[in-house]
Amino acid sequence: MKYTNLFVAFVVLCSAFIIKAQDKQLPNAYVRDSLPESWQMTRQCYQTLPTNDAWWQIFNDSTLNMLITKAVANNYNVAAAMKRIEMADKVIKEARAGYFPTISIAGGWNKAQQSGVTTKNVVPAIKDSYFSLGATMNWEIDVFGRIRENVKAKKAAYNASRADYDAVMVSLCANVATAYMELRMCQEELAVANAHIASQDQIVKITEARFEAQLASMLDVTQARIVLYNTQSSLPGLKSQIKTLINSLSILIGEYPGETAMWLSVYGQMPNYRQTVAAGVPSDLLRRRPDIVEAEMQLAEYAANVGIAKKDFLPTLALTGSIGTSAHKVDDLFGDHSLTYSIAPQLSWTLFDGLARNYRTAEAKLQLEAAVDQYNLTVMNAVEEVDNALIKYDSTLASIELQKKVVEQSEKSLNLAVDLYKTGLTEFSNVVDGQMNWLESQNTLVTLEGRALSTLVSIYQALGGGWEAASQEIDK
Repeated sequence: MKYTNLFVAFVVLCSAFIIKAQDKQLPNAYVRDSLPESWQMTRQCYQTLPTNDAWWQIFNDSTLNMLITKAVANNYNVAAAMKRIEMADKVIKEARAGYFPTISIAGGWNKAQQSGVTTKNVVPAIKDSYFSLGATMNWEIDVFGRIRENVKAKKAAYNASRADYDAVMVSLCANVATAYMELRMCQEELAVANAHIASQDQIVKITEARFEAQLASMLDVTQARIVLYNTQSSLPGLKSQIKTLINSLSILIGEYPGETAMWLSVYGQMPNYRQTVAAGVPSDLLRRRPDIVEAEMQLAEYAANVGIAKKDFLPTLALTGSIGTSAHKVDDLFGDHSLTYSIAPQLSWTLFDGLARNYRTAEAKLQLEAAVDQYNLTVMNAVEEVDNALIKYDSTLASIELQKKVVEQSEKSLNLAVDLYKTGLTEFSNVVDGQMNWLESQNTLVTLEGRALSTLVSIYQALGGGWEAASQEIDK
């Protein structure tokens, strides 16, 4: 017994030394050393984190706020992501169950007969019957940390599922906001079209009056009607697009279209497209963007898998025991001589398995290295997305300012052409050109304003905003 204890202690010390030596091989730095200190475009942003991740509130639009609130509460993608978190939590608890022994009980009745003619001398058959009742226990004592590493891997997977949930939330808020901006943009285009239809109808009446007074030809009337009918023909497409966007928003907020069409169909102005963006510094993305957090948690999981693979090189210490009672009669099951028991501590160590463990460890290390590369690529892509969105927003704002001048001059040009036409000093074709240019320039302006709003949404989506970072991870 003395030598056995010394042998077990020697094995434990050697194994601990091996673990310590192998753990030093695990990478301890996954992030690139150099990250940009600022974004390329800083005129429309300032380098601090917003105090409130509910970025959609900057638009001061109660309808948008209500839509996102409903989406977070009712969307099925969010519900599915929450279920995945719950499943990951159960996997952790399942892994933690390895710390405890497995106990089972069994009871039964056995009846057997042994042949009496299996030897040279024939003897009477031996009959036997007895009742039995007992419990068995199997317990792998986690001396070498195999179970601990498994639990660590499951915790990392749980944290990754939390990050996946946050990513769903970011995407959902962005999709709702983008669809809402497009809806308001289409409604604005519809309002512009209706306003031009009213103006064009007046010009048709002017040409008709001049034709009746024999001051103009029928050509002027037909040209004026062509412009009017062409604008009217755009209405069905705009109305159809509005209904389609309402359907998309309805699905996002988990309601049927009929329930939301009544109040979303009402015209509403587009939110203010000019905002100062709280972009933060690039390094802040490491703790804001859910995809980066998820990649980091996957790294932790793969690192734990490397630890699990290395633990296969170490011994396994297990304790097996059983206790019970057996007797020919039920009344004797708990008698003085019916007790049976056994206890068997066992230390097993695989010495050779055809290098299978070496290959498993090498595979786990390669998975970790690939995850490191993917992590760094995710960080770089995040910086690129924000930079591109900020540059696009800035250029769109510049285009809007120039387009406003185009709209202003187009309106003046049309008014001058109409005045000259009334006095017979210009051809009606100049009025037609003025009508088309003014309508086109206004539609372009509305499109640019809608693009600016959508780009703002893209910026905050790229920044990973729209979710609460508190209690994101569980303790390692």
